[in-house]
Amino acid sequence: MLAFILTSVAFLSALTAMRFAIQGREVAVPDVVGKKSGEAQQILQGRGVGFKVEERLYNPSPIDTVVRQSPAAGSHVKIGQFAHVVLSLGPQKATIPTLSNRSVRAARIELLRSGLQAGEISGVYLSGSEDDSVLEQDPVPGTSDVTSPHVDMLVSLGPRPASYVMPELVGLSLADAEARLSGTGLHIGKLSLSTVPGALHGTIIAQTPQHGARIDANAAIDLQVAE
Repeated sequence: MLAFILTSVAFLSALTAMRFAIQGREVAVPDVVGKKSGEAQQILQGRGVGFKVEERLYNPSPIDTVVRQSPAAGSHVKIGQFAHVVLSLGPQKATIPTLSNRSVRAARIELLRSGLQAGEISGVYLSGSEDDSVLEQDPVPGTSDVTSPHVDMLVSLGPRPASYVMPELVGLSLADAEARLSGTGLHIGKLSLSTVPGALHGTIIAQTPQHGARIDANAAIDLQVAE
């Protein structure tokens, strides 16, 4: 009984010590909103918390001032965890320029001249439009009350290229496969040899893409051929 009591006390003591050790590795995140980035970084690192700039936005606060932080001040985090901050670019002074019908490169240059940056660029196939030309933008031209320096663009990829349904080539000879692909714009890419019991020498035993897949013109077809 005495041994059991001593063992229980030792276990509870170890458990309590472990809890204190775990809690000791946590710190309260200090409030760095309104601080300059350099000062904020020093304050956070002094508590054992990392510093990472998540985004920069136009804001009435002076340039390089922390306007938001995550986790919020007072939150308890483990030592070594990062605090993500948003820094001010200062008051917005730029007006969004017109980017329509410009190439992506020309649009980027125009944005830099205006103190802005290219944001997300999406592409769409569109007949009758020039490849690599800007179709739409967000924010729209003339906007002057934006908070972010990034301008998203929708860019033309030109007319949609011809596409084909991948034919079945497995079981054909290499010559027959080449004949079936001729005239479609498709061509044979990588050839590999494999030993498959029962397969006729020189016949195709596997193909990539698979039969029935939709593929663009000029796509290369990889084939596995029986030795």
